[in-house]
Amino acid sequence: METQNIASPGKVGLNYGIYIGLILVLFQVVMYATGMALEGVQWPMYIFYLIFAIMIFMAVKTFKTANGGFLTISEALKTGVSAAAVSGLIFLVYNILLFYVIEPGYGEMILEVSREKMLETGNMTEEQVEMGLKFSRYMINPFVGGAFWIALSAFFGLIYSLIAGAIWKQQRPYDMA
Repeated sequence: METQNIASPGKVGLNYGIYIGLILVLFQVVMYATGMALEGVQWPMYIFYLIFAIMIFMAVKTFKTANGGFLTISEALKTGVSAAAVSGLIFLVYNILLFYVIEPGYGEMILEVSREKMLETGNMTEEQVEMGLKFSRYMINPFVGGAFWIALSAFFGLIYSLIAGAIWKQQRPYDMA
């Protein structure tokens, strides 16, 4: 008897990745529009990190439900990592649009605010500030920062989907032999 999956990990991951990516872009647009991003306000991102974890768990659960209640750790990992990577790609596209189309000088604005905040603390020498800004300039590049974000998203997607897979693992009867 041949079995067929109703859903594939990639398809479920793609759908949830789009949802996660759009939620992240929404958070970023709100932070940009309100000036929170330039001020360095972080609390909205903490909410997003919680939503990210919940959405990865939901993606794995959706895949399990669509496959008759069966789930392997491998399927959970494929689902979660693909969702996380797709969300990172969507964020990369948003960043490219923000930095090159919407607000071309935004990166320099971020660096200037960062410089001011570093100097305000009084704990850093001018040399240390320049070193910190050099690293920030590197990470502000949408392509470098985007690649880093995709890798970080995939890593956390791996962790969360591994946990979800371990919790909800259910072997098919014919796989247990």
